[in-house]
Amino acid sequence: MRFSRKTKKLLGIAGPGVITGAADDDPSGIATYSQTGAQFGYGQLWTAAFLLPFMTAVQEAVARIGAVTGKGVAAIVKQHYRKEVLWGVIALVLVANTINIGADLGAMAAAARLVVPGIPFAIFTLFFTVVILLLEIFVSYKRYARILKWLALALLAYVATALIVAEPWGTLLRATFVPHIDFSFAFLFIITGVFGTTISPYMFFWEASEEVEEEEERKMTRKDAPPRLTKGFLRKLRLDNFVGMLSSEVTTWCIIVVGATVLNAHGVTNIATSADAARALEPLVRTFPNAGFIAKLLFSIGILGLGFLAVPVLSASASYAVAEAMNWREGLNRKFKRAHGFYGVITIATLIGLMINFVGIDPVKALVFTAVANGVAAVPLIFVIGKIAGDGRIMGEHKSGWLSNIFVWATFIIMGAAAIAMFATL
Repeated sequence: MRFSRKTKKLLGIAGPGVITGAADDDPSGIATYSQTGAQFGYGQLWTAAFLLPFMTAVQEAVARIGAVTGKGVAAIVKQHYRKEVLWGVIALVLVANTINIGADLGAMAAAARLVVPGIPFAIFTLFFTVVILLLEIFVSYKRYARILKWLALALLAYVATALIVAEPWGTLLRATFVPHIDFSFAFLFIITGVFGTTISPYMFFWEASEEVEEEEERKMTRKDAPPRLTKGFLRKLRLDNFVGMLSSEVTTWCIIVVGATVLNAHGVTNIATSADAARALEPLVRTFPNAGFIAKLLFSIGILGLGFLAVPVLSASASYAVAEAMNWREGLNRKFKRAHGFYGVITIATLIGLMINFVGIDPVKALVFTAVANGVAAVPLIFVIGKIAGDGRIMGEHKSGWLSNIFVWATFIIMGAAAIAMFATL
């Protein structure tokens, strides 16, 4: 009984921030972080701790925008900026998210085959696609949000994997807090991809829109609901957001560590997919009997759990952006018959992502470039978010304070500098 109460309390605290943070470590992100560790060892481990305050600040600003205005990012951009800005933003999100969906579905199928090798890749891919679409379209928002919160626990698989590998802890601590920068194109290309995978445009659209969904769900279930924007509510919003971003970066750190300690140390410097990373662990981890198999199994389970969480986030965030721009009815709390356009975009984006795995396009190569494109595309979006969050005409008394402004604008400068440095070394 006590465990049940604690679990319910934990799920009560967990909200859009926790789901967003977990979705940030999707199978494609796992592949990027695994490649980072495999290629550069501990050379980019510092990025996990370094990016935490910046991604937290940006996502807190995004969540606050959704909670205060009752609108998603695309709706705010449409209201206050030119059409070219709006459709440029939406095009970037649609293309990047669709490729991400394809890579994630493929990674989930490949990971499942490591656990159940007798079933063909195509069957697994189709099965995951159908299950995700059915859950997203036909399950009520309240129940679906609870499912996503439970799936966030898949992050623990990577913490466990890192712990069963013999680690040089002194080296890890130094690499975590002492930045290493190599001014080569390969290093800056991957680090821009890490930035773009960590602070991704789809996260902006998702978390803002989910804050709106949470409020609509609250009004539907409590007709006499008191005003939402209290100090207590904003404190809970920031706690939820911080827990989500911290969980994301701890997981990122663990994945890079496993890639560096196991793969890089044994001369494996190129990882095509997250499933390849899981497969490579089995013969190399020898901490105790069957440690390699357990490491592979945990890594695979994490890919599957986070894939089930991330694919709906990717498709829904794209759909929120399109629906807000087109003035369609939107939201996961609406039934299919009341939001055809919204669920239509979700379905089309997911099915195109599925087809990427069967038409000869290498989703992994596309994914690496998408991660880098995200790192570049996030720069103007962060600029827009910083302007909106700090605008008293839009946000009123809840506009960004000096600390939020410092970190949001520092994120804009840092990610812009990384992108410029990458192009300069090209």
